[in-house]
Amino acid sequence: MSQHILTAVAWPYANGPRHIGHVSGFGVPSDVFSRYQRMAGNKVLMVSGTDEHGTPIQVQADKEGLTARELADRYNRVIVEDLQALGLSYDLFTRTTTENHYAVTQEIFKGLHANGYIFPQTTMGAISPSTGRTLPDRYIEGTCPICGYESARGDQCDNCGNQLDPIQLIDPVSKVNGETPIFVETEHFMLDLPAFAEVLASWLSSKEGDWRPNVLKFALNMLGDMHPRAISRDLDWGVPIPLEGWDDQANKRLYVWFDAVIGYLSASIEWARRSGDPEAWRRWWQDPEALGYYFMGKDNIVFHAEIWPAMLLGYNGQGARDGEPGSLGALNLPSEVVSSEFLTMEGRKFSSSRSVVIYVRDFLERYDADALRYYIAVAGPENQDTDFTWSEFLNRNNGELVAAWGNLVNRSISMAAKNFGVIPEAGELTDADRAMLERSRAAFPKVAAEFEHCRFKNATNEAFEVIREANRYLAEQEPWKIKDDPARVKTILHVALQVVDDAKTLLTPVLPNSSNKIYAMLGGTGVWTGMPEIQEVTDDDGRTYPIITGSYDGAARWESSPIRVGFPLAPPTPLFVKLDPKIVEEELARLGE
Repeated sequence: MSQHILTAVAWPYANGPRHIGHVSGFGVPSDVFSRYQRMAGNKVLMVSGTDEHGTPIQVQADKEGLTARELADRYNRVIVEDLQALGLSYDLFTRTTTENHYAVTQEIFKGLHANGYIFPQTTMGAISPSTGRTLPDRYIEGTCPICGYESARGDQCDNCGNQLDPIQLIDPVSKVNGETPIFVETEHFMLDLPAFAEVLASWLSSKEGDWRPNVLKFALNMLGDMHPRAISRDLDWGVPIPLEGWDDQANKRLYVWFDAVIGYLSASIEWARRSGDPEAWRRWWQDPEALGYYFMGKDNIVFHAEIWPAMLLGYNGQGARDGEPGSLGALNLPSEVVSSEFLTMEGRKFSSSRSVVIYVRDFLERYDADALRYYIAVAGPENQDTDFTWSEFLNRNNGELVAAWGNLVNRSISMAAKNFGVIPEAGELTDADRAMLERSRAAFPKVAAEFEHCRFKNATNEAFEVIREANRYLAEQEPWKIKDDPARVKTILHVALQVVDDAKTLLTPVLPNSSNKIYAMLGGTGVWTGMPEIQEVTDDDGRTYPIITGSYDGAARWESSPIRVGFPLAPPTPLFVKLDPKIVEEELARLGE
């Protein structure tokens, strides 16, 4: 039975281009999952966009001599182009500076406020003494008062995971210019997180055995340190506060973290409107059978496993103060928070300022998108911090994509094309033939189970085991040595091509580009798996902006299908580029000291 599945992908921040560490956390895993779910017959809605509000945008805009909107426009387009080139199959990738997003964000605020889960409070805000601007929490660093970590941020300590306020830091300094911030009294709205402690504890406990252990443990540990959290800031760049007396204040806006998580909902609503059925989003957000999977890096667990669920509960009227659902109706909580760990590069943390980085655009100018997708799937930070090295990238590309998978495809099609010119029929099967075909078919439920549980490394490795066995099968059967039994050669190559077709299907979620090529080589018609496209659209205020969207209703299905006997075969072109070992030295030379 088909299910509605929401793939909610973390919103990349639009203050610069994204590097491969970013897409290893939110990008590739979410796309692999979505492509598999579509092949399995489910109705997927994959949404995200660029996160464009907050002081960090203003800080970067000042550096580049732009307004905040000009900067957001610039990097929104860069990020859109890069994610589309990587093949990420968004139904809608939009942005947070749309009229629709403002309206949905303000509606969630009003619903929370009406139910009593938002209240005003005088707090101490951090101000830059040289500019007079509010400093965002993440731009203040100091020593954590809880664990003593010396590089804790003003919103969270990455060492112990506790939420913080900048004024709690010991010896706080601004990351913008190194000055000591001034703390002044200011009034802000607070989200009453403690009012959700009990219901969140019950909800999280119900996820035992379903969520990744690192995510659930982190979220449960955070319940003991919940306190009201500010959702507004003294800024002039962001979503206005929709309450009388506040909406006309030029320097009061909703905090960027508050409006960014609402983006999953606002993007779904925008998608529905653009699809021609404005109410279509409700199938993913209000159907009790619908599932919602949220993808991000581990630094965002607190927002997706606690704060966003608390906001949804409060809007639904399900916290300690009860209440009534807002005008949008009751909304579904996440089914799973799929968080990846961190990716480092050559043993060091990614750092744009130190040139310890490779941006997605630069990577794709030199290497195949499928090569990066494969590396992230099999060697990315799925369950633990991992290190990207150019030597490992070279070895996996040349040893696995080229020598194992590409070689199987190339020699199977080449021999069949040379000897028969078509996909040959099978004759009488031997035990070895039947075992190979059964091994290939048996992989489908195994790989599916891994994809369904977001274990992408296991899924990809299981598919590659089929490929390795197929290479061993060909090596043992040696069809190139058989001169006097063409029927036997036909059978061997038929079996090999059937396994190639099966493996193409098994690897489609990870390697969509090369899978499309194999589909065409073996006689497929139309589109196998759809690829994303960029469209220029117009907002309600007349501004145009690019979105990622696409039609993903291709022929791809999660099943073994008989190959087309008699289809004319042409000599294949290589699927993957074998890389020169010298690229390792070249890439290392590009890194900063």
